Amino acid sequence: MAVIMGEGDISRVLMRMAHQIAERNPGVDQLVLAGIRTRGVPMAERIARDLGKIEGVRPPVIAVDVQAYRDDRPHPVRRATWTGASDLKGHKVVLVDDVLYTGRTVRAALDALVDRGRPEVVQLAVLIDRGHRELPIRADYVGKNVPTARHEVIRVQLREVDGQDQVGLEKEGERHQ
Repeated sequence: MAVIMGEGDISRVLMRMAHQIAERNPGVDQLVLAGIRTRGVPMAERIARDLGKIEGVRPPVIAVDVQAYRDDRPHPVRRATWTGASDLKGHKVVLVDDVLYTGRTVRAALDALVDRGRPEVVQLAVLIDRGHRELPIRADYVGKNVPTARHEVIRVQLREVDGQDQVGLEKEGERHQ
């Protein structure tokens, strides 16, 4: 696996994204960060911490598991697992995920968000945008664009989940560690 981002790179990128979010959402009033499980949740927590440093107010973070909303699974059941705020009506939501690829996970997350109330606006923040969209979805905040071939895999590792911070690029068939 070729490492394309290390711990320092990830920290800098998330702080930059926090500054961009603060600039676009002055005062961060009514802002909620929604992390897509698994790695979007710790990313959302880190961005919220950085926003707290920038704005003096740390926005709430909710976690959502979108597997029940996936359209590429047989017989989806429309029920998400949530942790955090109960109603998103009228809130500005920044949806946070590690890798934007086909757009199907984001589409599922949008369905899940609407089930919690109609947000005023939804913005998307991703650490890596690797291209190959199957749906017309674009991120508002991108840590790094990494053009890939379809047979390549982006591996995001975060210390909260994996014990270390790094992003790697693997060829299909390479074993990740």
